[in-house]
Amino acid sequence: MKQKLSTLIAQAGGGRVVRTPFVDGDEIDRRLLNEEGVRHKIAGGFPDARRVVLTLYPAHIPDVDAGVQVLRVTPAPGGVPWDEQDFAVQLKRLALSEDQLGDVREERGGAFVVAATGKAAQAIADLTELGGREVEVEEVGESAGKGSKVREVVVPSMRVDVVGAKGFGVSRAYFQQGIDGGKVRLNGQPARASSEIREGDSLSAEGLGRIDFKRVVNETRRGNFKVELDVHK
Repeated sequence: MKQKLSTLIAQAGGGRVVRTPFVDGDEIDRRLLNEEGVRHKIAGGFPDARRVVLTLYPAHIPDVDAGVQVLRVTPAPGGVPWDEQDFAVQLKRLALSEDQLGDVREERGGAFVVAATGKAAQAIADLTELGGREVEVEEVGESAGKGSKVREVVVPSMRVDVVGAKGFGVSRAYFQQGIDGGKVRLNGQPARASSEIREGDSLSAEGLGRIDFKRVVNETRRGNFKVELDVHK
């Protein structure tokens, strides 16, 4: 990787935007990325991704797309539940390029989240069936390229509409519209406003990002709750 990385850096310094396929993040010699006149972006779709895509570009370009899509695949209920290995086997049967597939994560509720690029990402986005089972696919954004932010907010309850609106910094009425439109999911399943969010839960909203509920910090004197959220936009 070191020799190839030097070549890519030289190409970026010459004015090109260059991007690797998915590689093991530990293989990237980050010391080489400090070349003057060249910027870089490392993205894997998850803050702690093992497989990542490295994009290099000239310093005069303000920013570039990270090139990674994150897709949530939710199998229809019924049958024997899949685990992460089962899901990976089903993906492999699609004969997608391994260079275009990143990490796969299992979510609570039976959904799976996969990072992908190029034709592989498009093929997954177009799925309606996988392994003989109906599936629903939604794009949930690309989190690692944009980063995440841990926030502490005070909420009067653990309701999805309350925590979601506060976490994303939007009005409760606006967030309610997203819930009514089926654009908000709790652990991969359509969310209801009255559902309660708990430690370890993941709340995603189309166009806004994802909130990972970390913990309840404390209860205030007025009966509100200070909570810690990991907000990915």
